[in-house]
Amino acid sequence: MSSTGHDTLATQHGHAAEIPPAQVIPHLLQELGDHHELNIAFTSSDVLPVILYDGGTWHFYRNTKAMEEQGSYRLHSGHIVRTRDGKSPTLDLSVTNLVVFQWIGMVIVLGLFWWAGRRYRRNPLEPPRGLQNALEAVVVYVRDEIVRPNLRSERLVRQFMPYFVGLFFFILVLNLLGLLPGMHTATGSIGTTAALAITAFFVINGLALREIGLKGWLHHLLGGAPVYLAPIMVPIEILGLFTKPFALTVRLFANMSAGHIILLSLIGLIFYFRSIFVAPMSVGFSIFIYMLETLVCFLQTYIFTVLTAVFTGLALGDHAHDHHEQHVG
Repeated sequence: MSSTGHDTLATQHGHAAEIPPAQVIPHLLQELGDHHELNIAFTSSDVLPVILYDGGTWHFYRNTKAMEEQGSYRLHSGHIVRTRDGKSPTLDLSVTNLVVFQWIGMVIVLGLFWWAGRRYRRNPLEPPRGLQNALEAVVVYVRDEIVRPNLRSERLVRQFMPYFVGLFFFILVLNLLGLLPGMHTATGSIGTTAALAITAFFVINGLALREIGLKGWLHHLLGGAPVYLAPIMVPIEILGLFTKPFALTVRLFANMSAGHIILLSLIGLIFYFRSIFVAPMSVGFSIFIYMLETLVCFLQTYIFTVLTAVFTGLALGDHAHDHHEQHVG
């Protein structure tokens, strides 16, 4: 089949298309992004529903093919736009490929803990072993090394352990899913990491407001400085409230995307040069990056969780410590 500038490596209209070598790597990198088709296990299926809100009306389509057949909207460079003017709809709530992988991650996490809890209820006196032992070890580590040192209140630790454990395992599972052949990394999407960071923002400030009250929370914006420095300190502290979730968003997104970009770039060199002499170098470096990515998956999970706990502890200040002393006493 002859190649053109608009051809891709994907299957188009039932026929495998080709592109020039110079466009192989950009195409592979484009596959890292989100799609309106379900891409899983090296297959692509147009089965995801399209949900749009535009012009004061909701629009529902079975898939993108049904949407394009209706004629009001079409896909352009992976995004849905209006056919008449090429602009995006007001709101796109369509189920995308990475949304499905988030659902898969939720099912895996819930399934693991349902199985571990069921096994414990059956034999509460039997020592945990295997996967159950691993899960309990990680939960204890999160409690003793991440949550407890930062919240410093046993009451708050008990209340917020489900959130921090869920956060840790959800991010870890999403990270590891992307290392499996034919799968994708949902945390490589800035929308996913932003949603996690926004959740952390509400947990941090919501807990602080509940524990120290609005007056204490506003006083905390002084950062411990005298009142006459409020015109300087308050804007800085308010900016800090938003830079923290922004840092959480970008850190996880950038680290999870970088490794996959390098991996695909190394593999793409084989198709770019079309030489067998390039393959050993590309494969060797890819294996090294793959092993490094495995480490990064665990490391970034830990960093996101521990930073969320640290920011929560900072928002509480000495109040959490006071609760802890009262509990111990």
